[in-house]
Amino acid sequence: MLEVMPGIIRRELMLSWRRRSVTLGALMFFIVASSLFPLAIGTEAKTLQMIAPGVLWVTALFAAMLSAGQLFGSDYASGALEQMLLSPLPLPAIVFGKIVAHWLTSGLALVLLVPVVALQYALDWRATLYLMGTLLLGTPLLSLIGSMGAALTLGVRGGGVVLALLVLPLYVPVLIFGVSAADLAGVPGRMQASFSLLGAALCVGAWLCPWASAAALRIAME
Repeated sequence: MLEVMPGIIRRELMLSWRRRSVTLGALMFFIVASSLFPLAIGTEAKTLQMIAPGVLWVTALFAAMLSAGQLFGSDYASGALEQMLLSPLPLPAIVFGKIVAHWLTSGLALVLLVPVVALQYALDWRATLYLMGTLLLGTPLLSLIGSMGAALTLGVRGGGVVLALLVLPLYVPVLIFGVSAADLAGVPGRMQASFSLLGAALCVGAWLCPWASAAALRIAME
């Protein structure tokens, strides 16, 4: 599995660059949506600092969901997905490589944009680092969960709506733990527990989601 991963990730990154309008659209949504709240609420620093973790996490969640639908859609339309199913390479390894590439082009990019967006919420460097840390743990989990939804809705008419209905309930615990871990005004013990729960959920998701997505792809292609 480790031998085939670099080639799969390299291929997916090249394809993502060719379809960069989807990735850029999700990143622009994150920036624009998170920038609307300071304009609507006002310039009160304490209020902005209080709502910043929740707002940035929700907008990151929706941005990840917008791009998750493209994980397997283009391969399904071009017929490449059928070749992947027939390939001697293990399908969970291929799926995991696609998920890693998706996170590098969407989740990691969102994390790197946080310091720019945080300026609008009057966050200091410590709060910004905490927020980036939670998103660094949480966005891979969003990509992993989104891959299962994308595989289950492959080829379904109105798949975007069905995808949202499937993954949003699974995103809720990630959202709760992520916001709680980034809340510096909360109880310190709860912050550490939320970080630990995010890390544990990421470990479980990295092991389980590729296999579940691979099984869903086989069912969708039958």
